[in-house]
Order: sequence, then structure tokens, then C-alpha cells
Amino acid sequence: MIQGSVVALVTPFLRDGSVDLKRLDALVDWQIACGTDAIAPCGTTGEAVTLSAAERAQVVTRVVRRARGRVPVIAGTGSNSTDATVALTRDAR
Repeated sequence: MIQGSVVALVTPFLRDGSVDLKRLDALVDWQIACGTDAIAPCGTTGEAVTLSAAERAQVVTRVVRRARGRVPVIAGTGSNSTDATVALTRDAR
């Protein structure tokens, strides 16, 4: 059961528009150090809608690897398209 504070993690970007993976790692570590109970990357109320499917997969994979089982990761897979949501959910699994 997931309970407590679940952080909707922001996706940091570099000036060229690519995902800032170094900063993403730092955000995961910082959230865990601050006591969050779970992390939710690529939520539907943030910038995830502007990411490609490949970028979303990259972010979720990176967050899962960085969290290393220290906290649950709840992958944001929602979109405005049911087909896209199903595909993103399968990829996140």
C-alpha cells in the first residue's frame, strides 16, 4: 500500500529542450533524502504532455533506476488519447 507524501516530480530540461538527466537524478535523490514516500514522474498535470513517448520512457526508466527501490515510483502514463495511454502504460511496466 502506498501512503504518505507522493511527489509529482518535475521534469528538468536543458536549454536545447532535451531532458536534463543529471538534474533529474539530483531531484530524485533530494526528494528521497527529504522523506517523500513515493515519486510520480511524468504526471498529466505537468510538462509530460509535451514529452515524446521516447522521452517519457527515458524519464520513467531513469527515475526507477535512480530510486533503486528506496521508494515506489508511480509512472505517469496518462494522456488525451486512450491508445497512447495504453501504450505508455505497457512501456512503463
